[in-house]
Amino acid sequence: MRTLLLTGPGGAGTSTLAAATAVRAAAAGTRTLLLTRPGPRPAGLDGVPGLAVASVSPLAAAESLWTSAGDALGAVPGLTPPPPTSVVPLPGSAELALLARLARAAADDEADTVVVDAGPLEAGTALVGLPGALRWWLDQALPTRVRVLGAVRTAAVRSGAASRGPVDAVLDALPPLEAALDRLPLDDPAATEVRLVAVPRAGAVPALRRAVTALALHGQQPVAVLARVLPDGGRGEWWAVRAAEQDAALAALAELAPLRRVTESAREPAEAAALAALLSSGDGVAPAAALAPSVDRAEGVRRLVLPLPWAERAGLDLTRWQDDLVVTVAGTRRSVRLDSLLRRCVVTGGALADAGTARAQLEVSFTPDPQLWPADLLAAEGSTP
Repeated sequence: MRTLLLTGPGGAGTSTLAAATAVRAAAAGTRTLLLTRPGPRPAGLDGVPGLAVASVSPLAAAESLWTSAGDALGAVPGLTPPPPTSVVPLPGSAELALLARLARAAADDEADTVVVDAGPLEAGTALVGLPGALRWWLDQALPTRVRVLGAVRTAAVRSGAASRGPVDAVLDALPPLEAALDRLPLDDPAATEVRLVAVPRAGAVPALRRAVTALALHGQQPVAVLARVLPDGGRGEWWAVRAAEQDAALAALAELAPLRRVTESAREPAEAAALAALLSSGDGVAPAAALAPSVDRAEGVRRLVLPLPWAERAGLDLTRWQDDLVVTVAGTRRSVRLDSLLRRCVVTGGALADAGTARAQLEVSFTPDPQLWPADLLAAEGSTP
């Protein structure tokens, strides 16, 4: 399943261009599913051959999850859970609901292409990082030693030596949840294409650069910027000033990803043909490469390099937690699992090279920890205990 994720600043027209992208995908002959957020949707989507549209409601998703967890909650002594219709969704549940709907589409093979209206930039980048964040929380709540004890308990329940309880319901839910997360490679550009939507004005550029940095932290980068541009033929002083601002913003946006111009129209599209006409038939995009950490070695020192285009030193934080390197930048955070050799090293330095540019990258130096490395391996690394 191919996923096309569109996100942009509020008011940039993300929902309209997500609908246009879905209509074009369906017209190309692929089974297409458009996932939208609650609220008014663009006109002209009904009856398009090969296109299904689903509005993803956080409230409905919360009620469904509560219903599926009813048996486990009812098994807790003294707990009287409320009915699903009384559940209050947590903040951030909109992204969880979209993720759950994507997992269902993948499991049921609903479509060849899924177009996601991911909403504002903060929500879109949060959605990309959500599978990794959920895996982190699962690892914290249910580390290996707890899972081993859980397997022993499951065997005891099956043999009749122990009675079933809420813990067993949690353990039963774990494999399907992890399988669902494995089907959602939102951080893999080969499976998920991120397209940024923008109105080319000066104020939009910093927000979009910050979004590109946040996406890079999770291994993603946009394949295109869809810019809503003014039509040709305008006259007058206002138009000249606005056009000059647009040209400057377009030049800056073109540095983030390949630029695709979408000419503004006087009114919202009212039918599928008008939606499709927003995007040129030649607006195909080339796949983006994954921005994965790399490791190099020199003179007994290992260096982990993480590409973070447009990252600034302000707001960048780096910590080490057990076997993970935790990076905070552009308002988002990722825990990067270190390889087996780096786990036996200590962090000796970190720097952001080429800050504020497309070439920005985080460079973290490691040296072998003598207490964890055998002497002969230290000698091979060029270090001494």
